[in-house]
Amino acid sequence: MILRQLCKFKSPSRRAGLVYIKSCTRQQSRPSSDLRSADVERIRNFGILAHIDAGKTTTTERMLFYSGTIKQMGEVHHGNTVTDFMDQERNRGITITSAAVTFDWNDYRFNLIDTPGHIDFTMEVEQTLQVLDGAVVVLDGSAGVEAQTCTVWNQADKHKLPRIVYINKMDRADADFSMSVESLESRLGANPIALQIPMKSNGEKGISTVIDLVTMQLLEWDRKKSKSINVSQIKGELLEMALEERIRLVELVADVDEILAEDVIQRESLSNVVPAELKAAIRRATIKKLCVPVLCGSSYHNVGVQPLMDAIGLYLPSPFERPKDYLVNLFKDSFCARAFKVRHDSHKGAVTFMRVFSGNFQKGQKLFNVRLQKAEQSGQLLVAYADEYEEVQDVGCGNIAAVTGLKDTFAGDLVTGNLSSANSAKAKLAKLKNIDSNEAEHILASSGSSMEPVFFCSIEPPSQSAQKALDKALLELQREDNSLKVIFNQETGQTILGGMGELHIEIIKERIVSEYKIDVDLGPMQIAYKEILQDAIKDSHQFTQKIGSSQSNVSLVMSLEPQDEYIQFPLEMDKSGEDAAKLSSLPPRIINALRKGTAAGFRSGPLLNCPVVGVKPVLHSFSSTYGTTDTAIIAAMTQCVQKLLKTGGTRLLEPVMQMELIADAEVLSAIISDLTRRRGNVVSIVERGKQKVLIAQTPLSELLGYSTELRTMTSGRASFSMEIHELRPMSQVETNTAIKRVTGFDPSF
Repeated sequence: MILRQLCKFKSPSRRAGLVYIKSCTRQQSRPSSDLRSADVERIRNFGILAHIDAGKTTTTERMLFYSGTIKQMGEVHHGNTVTDFMDQERNRGITITSAAVTFDWNDYRFNLIDTPGHIDFTMEVEQTLQVLDGAVVVLDGSAGVEAQTCTVWNQADKHKLPRIVYINKMDRADADFSMSVESLESRLGANPIALQIPMKSNGEKGISTVIDLVTMQLLEWDRKKSKSINVSQIKGELLEMALEERIRLVELVADVDEILAEDVIQRESLSNVVPAELKAAIRRATIKKLCVPVLCGSSYHNVGVQPLMDAIGLYLPSPFERPKDYLVNLFKDSFCARAFKVRHDSHKGAVTFMRVFSGNFQKGQKLFNVRLQKAEQSGQLLVAYADEYEEVQDVGCGNIAAVTGLKDTFAGDLVTGNLSSANSAKAKLAKLKNIDSNEAEHILASSGSSMEPVFFCSIEPPSQSAQKALDKALLELQREDNSLKVIFNQETGQTILGGMGELHIEIIKERIVSEYKIDVDLGPMQIAYKEILQDAIKDSHQFTQKIGSSQSNVSLVMSLEPQDEYIQFPLEMDKSGEDAAKLSSLPPRIINALRKGTAAGFRSGPLLNCPVVGVKPVLHSFSSTYGTTDTAIIAAMTQCVQKLLKTGGTRLLEPVMQMELIADAEVLSAIISDLTRRRGNVVSIVERGKQKVLIAQTPLSELLGYSTELRTMTSGRASFSMEIHELRPMSQVETNTAIKRVTGFDPSF
């Protein structure tokens, strides 16, 4: 803002601005197979992120069409888009799994990943963001920032990704560009900088014209000719408004870019900055995450997508322009890549998608998996076009590709060329962070974030003979989807599925039926409760195990202390007791067994066999006889933890969801009354156009089947989305109700 006081305003020349290249009219072919020769500076690895139904897949489809990758555009409602290729995606009109597509645009190589927008598949987004350099966040112009927008924005923040925002659906009568831009600042704390202004043409529904403030040009689309853009100079009444908005744009950019600020101060004017200078300044500020460029359009009506593609090349970083990635520094020229997705193809088998961070990936190369500490032989090397592939001989640094033949590599795994490269990187990391080599190896082997399921249900094959086929199907699906948990219950003999929501588990069932031809049945949906310790407890435990002529004896003294943070706490050794010296000198083999036993003990609490969280375990004393096996130590610790939990007592934690409901004002009171009955707490109510937006926090157990009930209650005049907000302790009455619901027995009697 200080710049306004320092500069004397001068009207920019009507001829200011670079000529907009109508690259959209040039039909382009698929990218060259030789990725090694591609200039890394021209590569853009980016994802499309958004709330469900904001228009991610439609925008992606237009990008593929304008780049020449496809000859005809598909539509989500027709079920014929490129990136939504699964039957479940096409039938439901939603994106379920991330899809990677490689194509060229204006001498740039785009590696685009279309991600899901539904909260049930947020793990897909999390795995994908690990390997991207930037992101395009799509907003619905009539809604602005929505619930899932906040989730994906926070995920992108965690991975430090520069972003561009594209405000879509500006053709809608209730679309509000200013409101959408303001919501970026108010709800996300972003610094949005609008590069365009949408204009509505007389007599036409929605927009077909956009003012480009960077080049000071009028861009007009002919909807009947989907590739045609008419570029003209701004004239008449629009010019004065556009000049004022461009000055404001230059001022906002100069506030976050020192180079442009110095130039403006020296010239004593905000008005004579040429487009090339402004573009360079926006690029610098975007890569440093000091601002978020905002563009607009209507992808369904083919408006605004080509300038968005130009902006991706202009403002998002290349692989070399991201903040220094520790992998690149550790491996230098040695090959290093991270797997971010596994998909099972009916012809090719497991196809593993990877981002190459350093070195070159050769076809048929042997890969060393850092997590598994073992080598695997790769097969075909492929470039992905959603569910189609093109085989290549090698892939260069900075690119995304797919490989066949890997049997044990999961999403999140780091692979390199050999053990020597992995050990060298481990030593560099240990020195850099001043940590020991074991901790450095753990960091390299870490497969990224994991998410705990919120729903469980049993799954049964149609007959015992189909159990083996079901086990194989679940193994493959679990490898594809890190958020899917498969547990075998030893007591009941049932296979239990854990998922992120009702839709998630329903999709898994549909895939097993349609892809694996197994007609499975699902049991009733159960909430993934957690248990917490009520009272601190300390006790001893003796364990004896005799196998043949050998006998194992273990003696333990340990305590459990409740904590406020609901996470898994590692086992601690008492450093103040009489046996502190003995504990500190325990060999790694025994410590590892003790930790495994502790973790096993916390897997099932005494109330509902739910995982126990928020407990700090402290070992005060340990002794064992000569020849005691690791298995005996693990069993002793497990029994000790279970004994202490039962003595100290536990209570349930339930997942509470943050809900965003959009409804007509006439049905709002009925919704609030219903939420109150469901133990819901209304946080806020705001207006959005003619509708009301209600934010509420409600226990997940009260929301089973809520979508159908809401539609019935409001005659289809309301919609909602939700994400997990917190784990909340339940009262004794609520705990008893939950136990009765799950087991059928009332514990109060």
